[in-house]
Amino acid sequence: MKRPAKKAATDRSFVVALSRGLDVLRAFRPNDGLLGNQEIAARTNLPKPTISRLTYTLTKLGYLTQVPRFEKYQLAPAAMALGYAALANLGVRHLSESFREEVMRETGGAVAIGARDRLSMIYVGQSRNGLALGVQLDVGSRIPIATTAMGRAYIWALPDEERASLLRELREYYGGRWSRMRDGIERAGEMVERMGFTLSVGEWQDDVHAVGVALKLNDGTGPYAFNCGAPAFRFTEDRLRNDIGPRLVAMVRNIEAALGGAAPQSKKQETKKMKPGGKVARVVEGIR
Repeated sequence: MKRPAKKAATDRSFVVALSRGLDVLRAFRPNDGLLGNQEIAARTNLPKPTISRLTYTLTKLGYLTQVPRFEKYQLAPAAMALGYAALANLGVRHLSESFREEVMRETGGAVAIGARDRLSMIYVGQSRNGLALGVQLDVGSRIPIATTAMGRAYIWALPDEERASLLRELREYYGGRWSRMRDGIERAGEMVERMGFTLSVGEWQDDVHAVGVALKLNDGTGPYAFNCGAPAFRFTEDRLRNDIGPRLVAMVRNIEAALGGAAPQSKKQETKKMKPGGKVARVVEGIR
């Protein structure tokens, strides 16, 4: 799979070898188990001889464990400790847990918080009650930015310049598929302006419907984004618009209030629609 272009190629302070080593670790996904050099090379678009040197080095450093019988590797505890340390220091993940649990119980949907990882959103926290979405998602799972409610909410929470840069990366990455995705992103921006949330109605997975809402912080981190999703037959588009969406907006505003010490808001307050504007069309028009 083609990787997003990197501006770092012209950055003299950028350590290419370190970047490639992290790409190898990033190639492992939550339910992968073992990966061989050939599989890692395919996922990273790096030459197999390079991958062989990197996996050897990462094994020596304790970040990978080699399984000689299968000539494959798995993440070692040292690598996993990095992720756990990051999660432990992510305050918004812990603070949002009770809010996520409440919405999960009220709606029957799975509620997650995610952060950006290149052209994906990575789950950093999730509340679910055994609900099957047709895909197995857990902490560490990645979903695409362009076609998911969480990802689209994140896009429209970015400052203008960062959003334009991300849209250019998406256009380059998806090529001929970009036109359709761009239209979905544009619709999402218009919905954020009017209602405060985004939708993905079978656009990522045919049988999954979800709502997304962004969370902006004032401490220089984020933005983050939340979603609430369920099988399509449980979350109809009408319910997404009139119940789940306003409910998730209220949840995120209450998290912001908890972080900032402000008074919580009700779902009814959040149902009030925002005044639409022409900014969305202008922003996306520049990324044709």
